[in-house]
Amino acid sequence: MKSKGKNIDIWKIFTIVILIGLLLFLVYPIIRLLLSSVYVKGEGFTFNEFHKFFSKNYYFQTLLNSLKISSLATISTILLATPIAYIMSMYKIKGNTALNIIIVIASMSAPFIGAYSWILLLGRSGIITEFLSNVFSIKIPEIYGFKGILLVFSLQLYPLIFLYAKSAFENIDASVIEASENLGCVGLRRFFKIILPLIVPSLLAGSLLVFMRCMSDFGTPMLIGEGYRTFPVLIYNEFVGEVGTNQSFASAIAVIAIIFTSLVFIIQKKIAEKSAYSSNFLNPVAKKQLKGPANIIAHLLVYIVVFLSILPQIYLTYTSFKKTSGKIFIDGYSLKSYQTAISRLGNSIINSILFPIIALLVIIVLSLIISYLVVRRKNFFTNLIDIFTMIPFILPGVVIGISLLKSFANGFGRSGFMAMGGTIQIIIISFVIRRMPYTLRSASSTLQQIPIVIEEAAISLGASKLKTFLKITVPMMASGLISGAILSFVTLISELSTSILLTNVKTKTMTVAIYTEVVRGNYGVAAALSTLLTIFTVIALLGFNLLGKNKNINI
Repeated sequence: MKSKGKNIDIWKIFTIVILIGLLLFLVYPIIRLLLSSVYVKGEGFTFNEFHKFFSKNYYFQTLLNSLKISSLATISTILLATPIAYIMSMYKIKGNTALNIIIVIASMSAPFIGAYSWILLLGRSGIITEFLSNVFSIKIPEIYGFKGILLVFSLQLYPLIFLYAKSAFENIDASVIEASENLGCVGLRRFFKIILPLIVPSLLAGSLLVFMRCMSDFGTPMLIGEGYRTFPVLIYNEFVGEVGTNQSFASAIAVIAIIFTSLVFIIQKKIAEKSAYSSNFLNPVAKKQLKGPANIIAHLLVYIVVFLSILPQIYLTYTSFKKTSGKIFIDGYSLKSYQTAISRLGNSIINSILFPIIALLVIIVLSLIISYLVVRRKNFFTNLIDIFTMIPFILPGVVIGISLLKSFANGFGRSGFMAMGGTIQIIIISFVIRRMPYTLRSASSTLQQIPIVIEEAAISLGASKLKTFLKITVPMMASGLISGAILSFVTLISELSTSILLTNVKTKTMTVAIYTEVVRGNYGVAAALSTLLTIFTVIALLGFNLLGKNKNINI
C-alpha cells in the first residue's frame, strides 16, 4: 500500500506557492499603482491625471522623446553591431578572442556610468574637448542632450545586438553560402538577400532588449540629458522631486509607460513570429582570410568600434588614480579616491556584492522550478505564471520601484505588517522581480530542447519526479541556466533605476553611490567606485564562464 506522502504532487505545491508570491509581490503592487493613477485623495476616482498628461505638450513630448531616443538607439546599435558581428563570424580577425571579451565587458557596466565617462571626455571641460580646442582651435558640438544620450546608448548597448547576431551568423549552414555562390549571388547582394533574412529573428530579440533598456534607463538622461526629458526621469521627478511631488500623477505616467512598452513588446513578438524559421545547421561556415584593402578596412572597422566602446571605461579607470583637490583632478597620482570610497562608502560596496548574490540564488532556484512548470506541466495556472513572470521584462525599473514602494513601504494598511521601506528584503524582491526573466527564458529555452523521454525513462526505472528533476533534468539545463544567470547577475550589479527609490543610507548600493557622487561633483570617488564595479563585473563574468566550462565569454 502506498503511503500518503508519495501521492503528494510537489509540482502542484510549487505552482500554488509561486503563484501566491507573484500575486503578492508583482500583481498586487501593479494594481495598487493602477488605482493610485485613477484615485486622487479629496477627488475620488478620476482620470484627470491622464488628461493632464495628454493635454499638456510638456508632458506628452516626454513620451515622444523616450520613443524617439529608444527607437533611434535601437537602429544605431543594429547598424553598428551587425557588420561587426558578420566580419568577426565570417572572417579571420587578429585578436578575435580578446575583442569578444572587450565587447562583452563594454556592455556590462550601467549606461549612466558610460554617460559620466563621456562627460569627462567630451564634456565642456572634457579632456578631448580641451585638447582639440587648445591645440587645433576646433570647437566640437556639445555632448549634452539628445546627441549625448544617443551616443551613450549606441556604444553601450550595441554589444547586446552583437552577441545575438554573432551567434546567428555562426549557426548559418555553409551549404546556404555555397548554394548562393553557385547561383551567382555573392558580396553585398548575398548578404542582404540570403544572410540577413536568416538572422532577423535574432536581431529582433536583441533589438527588443536594447529598446527596453533605453526606455527604462534613468541615469543616462538624468546625467547627460540637460533638459531632454524622458519617461523615467519625469516619473522619478514627479514621485520624489525636490520642488514638489504628485504621486497620483507619477502613477498615471507609470501606467502610460506600461501601456506603451507592452504595445512595443506585442508588436515585436508578432513580427518575430512572422520571421521565424527552422533549419538544421550541420555544417558551420569556415572563417576566410581577407586580403588587401578589404582586410585593412575590416580590421579598422572592428578595432575603431571596439575601441570607442571601451574608451569610457579605460579613461574612467585612469581618472580613478588621479589626485584630486576638492572636486577637481590635479597633476599626479594617488589612491586617495579609493581610500575615500572604501572608508566612506564601504557599506555600498558590500551591499553591491551581497544583494546581487542573494537575489541570484533566489532567481536560479525560481527559474529552475518555473521553467519546468511552464514547459513540462502546462495548464491554466502555469500559463498564468508564465505571463506574470514576463511582465517585469517590459516594465521600466522606476515603475517597479514606485509600485513596490507604494505597496510595502509602510506595510498593508495601517498595521505595519510587511513594512519593508528601505530594507534589504524589498531590494532583494525588486532585484528578483526585475532580473529573473533573463535566467528564466534561458532556462526554459534549454529545457524545451531536452527530450522528455529521458525523464520518462528515469521515472520508469523507479526514480521519483522530484529526484528525476534534480538528478537528470537540472544538470542538463546547466548551460542555459548559466548563460541566463550571467546576464541577470551583471544587470543586478549595475541596477540603478529601482535601487535609487528603494535604498536608504544603510542599504545603498554602489550604483546609487556612484550616481550620488557624480551629482555632488566628487568625480574621483565616483571614478574609483565605477572602476571597482567594473572589476567585480569582470570577475563575475569570468567566474560564470569557468563554472560553465566555456572557452568564450558570452551572455
